[in-house]
Amino acid sequence: MEQSQFSERLRQAMGKAHLKQADLVRMAAERGEKLGKSQLSQYVSGKVTPRREALGTLAGLLGVPAEWLAGQQDVAAAKPRVQVQVHTERERTMREFKKSSKLDHVLYDVRGPVVDEAARMEAEGERILKLNIGNPAPFGFRTPDEVVKDMRQQLTECEGYSDSRGLFSARKAIMQYSQVKGLPNVQMEHIYTGNGVSELIQLSMHALLDDGDEILIPSPDYPLWTACATLAGGHPVHYLCDEQADWYPDIADMESKISDRTKALVIINPNNPTGAVYPREALEQIVEVARRHQLMIFSDEIYDRLCMDGVEHVSIASLAPDLPCVTFSGLSKSHMIAGYRIGWMVLSGNIRCMNDFLLGVNMLSNMRLCSNVPAQSIVQTALGGYQSVEKYVRPGGRVCDQRDFVYRALNEIDGITAVKPKAAFYIFPKIDVKKFNIHDDEQFALDLLHEKKILVTRGGGFNWEQPDHFRVVYLPRMEVLAECMDDLADFLSTYHQD
Repeated sequence: MEQSQFSERLRQAMGKAHLKQADLVRMAAERGEKLGKSQLSQYVSGKVTPRREALGTLAGLLGVPAEWLAGQQDVAAAKPRVQVQVHTERERTMREFKKSSKLDHVLYDVRGPVVDEAARMEAEGERILKLNIGNPAPFGFRTPDEVVKDMRQQLTECEGYSDSRGLFSARKAIMQYSQVKGLPNVQMEHIYTGNGVSELIQLSMHALLDDGDEILIPSPDYPLWTACATLAGGHPVHYLCDEQADWYPDIADMESKISDRTKALVIINPNNPTGAVYPREALEQIVEVARRHQLMIFSDEIYDRLCMDGVEHVSIASLAPDLPCVTFSGLSKSHMIAGYRIGWMVLSGNIRCMNDFLLGVNMLSNMRLCSNVPAQSIVQTALGGYQSVEKYVRPGGRVCDQRDFVYRALNEIDGITAVKPKAAFYIFPKIDVKKFNIHDDEQFALDLLHEKKILVTRGGGFNWEQPDHFRVVYLPRMEVLAECMDDLADFLSTYHQD
């Protein structure tokens, strides 16, 4: 056997079959045949020629006659068999690509399995009554005309990237709004715009948390907080909000869950999913806890302009000038422009102790280049002019009236109780689990969907441990809400979970 001719034909056959040396070694092992890496490398380089047994192995793997591979036959004789082998190799089953294990403990049921089932039913022609997501646009809430007009006029000036923090005009308006809210030490360079508050929550969690760091998050929570902390490598620790005390945080429970790994605490005020608005006294207690244990405070205040019943919203950062605070807000809910994706976060209070955190925020902010520039362009108009949302949340306004109706209707259903929300679009009613034998709140939501075509979000989707709550969004028009409440009452009149 001539060494150079053998190595040349070996390389030719491998090329036609689109196989590398590693592929041949693996294929041989799968057949239970021995073919070493160094052995094959020597064959390919022409340093040695194989013995008869190894020659037969190579010929079989490549789908060519052993005689041809050894240099005794015309090249043409090998072509048909090579083609057959190529076809076979391409039909091999592809390996399975699985989701990252980092997602194993991530939950976002607001758009989860029950929503997927509702989408399937809709695709089959079913009419679904949606009480599951706080998106104002599908329910007839319109963006103020002035905001839309200003965006149109500025579009040609928004074609390029902005500063990674955001447009000067947007951040100036946010700074002035923050000053009105009483946030201390607010500077332009400490304000960041984002594609909604959601992006900024994720950014800030990645900037702060090392693997194993703990962060206090309310239960029930808006699940994005827990998800983002988990993805950042942190360990969310949930403190209880007390339903018997209008869903205010249980301060004793909060403090009992602080450890030497705890870096920060989160509040959601006004709260989603409960609609609670925390009074100044409760906020002052939280500040004292953070002060004693030297914690950062993250405050999600996206619903701060949607308070009802004359309730005043107080920003917790205004009570903590000596502590590092990050306050989140935006226009998605107050100006009914969830799809525009414009939110912001403001760092205030003790900036000096979070200088390194700021470096992380800047790095991540730069990496995503900037937030939606056309949406940034209307921040000044939205915050500076007439606040049209006020007509929705005062008595006689659509959001206020629909809140009142749903609150009354739920409490009239045997086996359901609910605390009256003071803000936002949500109510978090409690189910008598003994009466209905409920042990699985996802099954409850699916049963309601299948029988009455009503879509709600289970309480467990908000990191609430017991299967005894669900969230209702009261954005749909009154006639839809009335239909839903009637159907829910009818459903629960006979419901008993297996």
